[in-house]
Formats: sequence, C-alpha cells, structure tokens
Amino acid sequence: MGNYRIATIPGDGIGVDVTAEAVKVIDRVLPGVAWTTFDWSCENYLRTGAMMPADGVERLAGFDAIFLGAVGFPGVPDHVSLWGLLIPLRRAFGQYVNLRPVRLLPGTESALRDRTAADLDLLIVRENSEGEYSEIGGIHNPGRPDEFVLQESVFTRTGCERIIRYAFERAAERSGLLCSATKSNGLIHSMPYWDSVFERIAAEYPAVRTRQMHVDALAAEIVLHPDRLDVIVGSNLFGDILSDLAAAVTGGLGLAPSGNINPARDAPSMFEAVHGSAPDIAGLGIADPVAQILAGAMMLEHLGEHAAAAAIDRAVCDVLADGAVRTPDLGGSATTAELGTAVADRAAELSSDSATART
Repeated sequence: MGNYRIATIPGDGIGVDVTAEAVKVIDRVLPGVAWTTFDWSCENYLRTGAMMPADGVERLAGFDAIFLGAVGFPGVPDHVSLWGLLIPLRRAFGQYVNLRPVRLLPGTESALRDRTAADLDLLIVRENSEGEYSEIGGIHNPGRPDEFVLQESVFTRTGCERIIRYAFERAAERSGLLCSATKSNGLIHSMPYWDSVFERIAAEYPAVRTRQMHVDALAAEIVLHPDRLDVIVGSNLFGDILSDLAAAVTGGLGLAPSGNINPARDAPSMFEAVHGSAPDIAGLGIADPVAQILAGAMMLEHLGEHAAAAAIDRAVCDVLADGAVRTPDLGGSATTAELGTAVADRAAELSSDSATART
C-alpha cells in the first residue's frame, strides 16, 4: 500500500503552488509514494524550445500515474503548450477518457439561484483522443485573397464506441441516467454517426435511461435544470465546453478536478485540475488548491486506494463546510498552504479513524 511511483509535472503559475499542496495531502494519507518531478512547462519551452524532451513519453511510461499541474504562461501561445505536452501524453498513453466530476461542494455557493448539492452532481465523460481536436488540416494559399483554413474532425468507430460504452458503464453505477451531447442538425456527417453509435450501444444497457440533446440545448439545460441530468457523454470539443460550463455553475473552475483515464491500465493515467495557470497570482499564496487536491483523490481512487481517496474527499468537504479556512476566491483570507494544511490534517485524522475502526 502506498508503494507507487508517481510523476509530477507542476507546470506553470499556480500549478506549481497547488500541486505542492496536493502532494502534501496525499503524503499524509498514503505514506511511501515515490514522487519524481519533471520541470516541463511553458517556462521550460522558452528556455529550450520544447514543452518536454523528445523522450518525454518514454520517461513517463514506467510510472503508475502522472500528476499534472496547470500549464500556460505569457508569451507562449496556448496551442503550443497544449500540443507540446498535454495532448501528446493523452494520446501516447491511451487516455481516451477525460472524466470530469462536477458537484456543488459543502460550504460553497452555486452561480444558480436556490440550487443545492442534490441538484448539482454531474459526471461528464469527454472523448479525449480524436473528434474535433485533430491535427488534420492546414492554412492554404497563405497571404493571398483566396487564403483559407481547413480543420478536419475525426470520428472513428472504435473511438466513439469505447467512450460511449464507458459512459454507459458509469451511468449504470450511478443513477442510471445518461445524456449524449450532439449537434446532428448542423454537423451533417460526424454527429449523425455519433448518434447512431449511441443508439446501438444503448440497446446493450436497457436499464439505463437515455437522452440525446443538441449541445446548445444541453448547455441551457445545465443552467436551467441541472437536476434533470447525471452523466453526460460528449465528443472532445463538446465535452470540453460543457464541463467548464458545469464547473462554473457549481462554484468555479478552482474546485473542479479531472482525470485522463486509460481504462485498459496498460499505461499511466494522468490527473489534473481543470483551471488554468493564473500567472497573475502565481507565487502569492492565494490560489485555491481544492481542485488539485480532489484530482489527487481521483488518482488514488484509480490506483485502488479507495480508503485514502475517500478520506481526502471527505476532508475537503469537512474543511469547506466548516468555513474557518478558505482562500480569497471562497470568501476567506487563508493562504494556499493554510488551506492545504487544513485538508491534510483532516484527511490524516479521518484516515487514522478508519484504520482504527478496521482493527
């Protein structure tokens, strides 16, 4: 127990700050984790011309998991940082599931009026390896009046089937309700194909109730009637947008974790907060570490350390519900380290109580 090799890539800005706190929390409930830190970031790109070295994938392949901080830095275009680090790792390691739980945490407020935690508890399953995020295309006739850009989407049978089936499995474990995000009235080839795969796989899960909604209507549903939703499955682009919208509705991106999952477990999965690097507050000690801490709990859950993961999740809820230690974004004056320490102390207490109960 706890003898895992985990690679940390703290990234840029507050990614460095919050990753340190999440590691501190994990160490309190699961001693013995061997951490290896890789300084792959936008700042590294400005120094070396690369987000990660040419053998980066090979260097990470032997780890049990990857713990990624936020990436982004002024002067480095977002497409450079994304396609130089995050997307290559997702695809090299078969992390075709981007899993984003979004819920209203105790002691926090929704952007929606009169909504409670019972109304806001969603799981968004995003396809993570193909779809609209494709490298196929290019700029043609550059600089001429007839200049144009071509951007292709890729929807394979394998890619659609595996992500939709994964979503059905998760829905069956939860409330038995699954909604598919589509846009088949506008995207004449890709989305009707996605819909056909969804309908075919639905026949294998008669106990799961299904809905198919155009993505714009589904965005409105998240805002107007989130209680009617539970698990949502979407393509790479749709899942990305809807999960950020849902996170904003449930209290902000600073509270939202995510996992890039390899369900086959033949390569490491990668866990990260949804929020960005916020370079304007980096190093000031005011960033909210909750999302990164919860991403750590997701990582431990994936590794089979269910008790440790549950202790961290419960500790976050307890500390936020108490309200005494909160960072400025949550209406308090605590520092990043103070909130991290409060969660670590509570998680250690819960973990100790659980161990005592088992003996």
